Amino acid sequence: MTTMASPFPLRLSWARSLFDRGEYAGAATALAQLVAEVESQAQGTADGPLHGTTDLRVLLARAYFGSAQLGRAEVVLRELVEAAPDDGYLHLLLGRTLQRQGRHADARRHLALAEVLGDYARPAAYGEARTSDDR
Repeated sequence: MTTMASPFPLRLSWARSLFDRGEYAGAATALAQLVAEVESQAQGTADGPLHGTTDLRVLLARAYFGSAQLGRAEVVLRELVEAAPDDGYLHLLLGRTLQRQGRHADARRHLALAEVLGDYARPAAYGEARTSDDR
C-alpha cells in the first residue's frame, strides 16, 4: 500500500489509519515517505522545506515516539521547535521524548516552556508548577 503510484491523499489516509490503530512503526515509515515527497517537491521554493509539512512532521514525530524511535522523534521535534519556538505542544512532545530517553535534565527546559505556553503542567519531579499566587 505504500507504493509511490498511489495518490498522496490515499497514502496519507493509510498512514493516519496505521497511526490510529497503534501501528506506529508502520505509520512512521509511511509518514516519512510522505514528508520526503513533499519536501522534495518544495526544493527550490522560497518557503523552505518545513512549509506545508508541519502537521505531517508532528504526526511523524508522534509515530516515532510511539514506536520507540526516540532519536528520530527528537530530530524531527527539534527542527519543528526551531521553526515554531512559541508552540507549547511541540515543547511538550520534545520534553516527553527526552524524558523517555532518560534525559531528564534536558527535558526540564522544554516541559517548563510547555507549561508557560499553556499546554502542560509539570509533574512534581520536575519542580513545583507555579500557581497564580506565585506570579
